[in-house]
Amino acid sequence: MSEAVLISSSEASRVRVRKHREALRAQGLRPIQIWVPDTRKPGFQEELDRQCAAVNAGKDEREVLEFIKRSMDYSGWV
Repeated sequence: MSEAVLISSSEASRVRVRKHREALRAQGLRPIQIWVPDTRKPGFQEELDRQCAAVNAGKDEREVLEFIKRSMDYSGWV
């Protein structure tokens, strides 16, 4: 008679995640970590407003925006 093996839900979750990651790697993908600003942080909106106002007040704003527009290349995006 075989003995049933019980695993915790957290262990089962780790196994599923490991298998999922292995499958993605087999497809030629690799994981990366990316850090982005925390928009929930107190003061974020105020700092965003300050930076936007500084850009808007800049004498080169139109030139910079035109440069960005010319530099954008979406060809090849899926």
